[in-house]
Amino acid sequence: MTAAGRRRRETVRMQAAELFEQKVKPTEVARRLRVSRKSAYQWHQLWRDGGVQALVSRGPSGSRCRLSPRCLEKLAAYLEQGPAAHGWVEDQVWTAARVATLIGRKFHVSYSVSGATRLMHRLGFSPQVPARRVAERDEQAVTTWKEATWAEVKEPGRPAGATSASRTRQASPAGRPGDAPGAGAAAPRS
Repeated sequence: MTAAGRRRRETVRMQAAELFEQKVKPTEVARRLRVSRKSAYQWHQLWRDGGVQALVSRGPSGSRCRLSPRCLEKLAAYLEQGPAAHGWVEDQVWTAARVATLIGRKFHVSYSVSGATRLMHRLGFSPQVPARRVAERDEQAVTTWKEATWAEVKEPGRPAGATSASRTRQASPAGRPGDAPGAGAAAPRS
């Protein structure tokens, strides 16, 4: 959630507290403030147990950053230097896995790939996905193959009339060929 979203949410909770003090029921609070009834009831419970102070935000949720502000500055500088400066010379791409490895090497702190991604976004970077292409790839040969060979070997799709409009209803057993499984099931009982 963004900082603006958190501020709005806290403002709404404070409005809810004012309404609770005026003896307005949680269902009416939910309607007036355009929030779910579940949120209104949870806020009402918090308000009853701890007053307005119980509804004050405690800051963003989640675990705190394991790198100090100084380490974050260093990490940003390392990312600015590029991957080649840190041993990844095959391409100039910062992947989240590489950033997690870099954090482990430089700061001796373990980060998951998703944690490294969040940290990169926090620093204004985004992880890149390297294009896996062969260096010797011949684009002209690929285009020629797609236009000539692929058109010949590609199997045609199913004709439009071969599909059923209803996937939930089985075909009638009476319409099956005599040697098909279950064909005898349609015979009337005597």
